Amino acid sequence: MGVHIKPSDLYYKYRHNKEMQHEPKFTGKPDPKPYDRDDLYEVIAMLSAVMDHFNCVDANILHRLEELAGDDMPRFIKSREEVFDFLVSVVSDKLGLPAERGKEETS
Repeated sequence: MGVHIKPSDLYYKYRHNKEMQHEPKFTGKPDPKPYDRDDLYEVIAMLSAVMDHFNCVDANILHRLEELAGDDMPRFIKSREEVFDFLVSVVSDKLGLPAERGKEETS
């Protein structure tokens, strides 16, 4: 991934699930594994993938993604690929960013 997010870049605090820290995280679709929206390592991997998808490093967009993933995302969205698709779709619609990768650069 091109975008690197550190815990200090995030607005919210997340628990550190150290038992799962070294398990593979989301790197792209397909990925039907369950997404843990409260685990720091899962959140960073997902937000990095979405930010990378848009080639974006804007902290305001990162924080909006956190809100979407934590508060606005329906609970029936459970898999990593569903979370990714939801975030890409909503960011595309609400922020006017293109849903397809590489169409526009935002910084």
